Amino acid sequence: MNAVMKTWRPIAITMAIATAVGILGCGGDDSGLGRRYRVAGNVTYKGEPVSKGSIAFEPTNPAPPAGRIASGFIENGAYTLTTATEGDGALPGEYKVVISSSTVDMTDLAKKSGGLVRQGDAEFQKIVKNAKSLVPTKYNRAESTTLNTKVEARSNALNFDLTD
Repeated sequence: MNAVMKTWRPIAITMAIATAVGILGCGGDDSGLGRRYRVAGNVTYKGEPVSKGSIAFEPTNPAPPAGRIASGFIENGAYTLTTATEGDGALPGEYKVVISSSTVDMTDLAKKSGGLVRQGDAEFQKIVKNAKSLVPTKYNRAESTTLNTKVEARSNALNFDLTD
């Protein structure tokens, strides 16, 4: 994998999560989805809170797309998950945890562009080219993350301390 693809992948994942949270957060509840339970916690790297980023819980059984991914934004180390409506949590089950954090703040970029970030835009290309991951890249993909967790049928406080 070339250097450009290694840089793009975590940023593309962050954008996808941000878009999904924005779209899903605006809709009504999907009554056929099932009961979700609050999931919130903290993410640290080398003992310090991760200042910004995104977190996604990808179900291991059933795996996506049949399973529902829960995601959220990390701000000052804290996160809360959303599956269908803002802050509704996650379905009970086993998950791989994907965490991305880079020098590119996709939230600000989305706000500047009216909510839609176009990957072909020159400004986006320049920003992505210079982006650096703020956490080890092994956490950026479900295939390489070493983080696994279980969401119980109750309120869940799940913290993650990232290591090299």
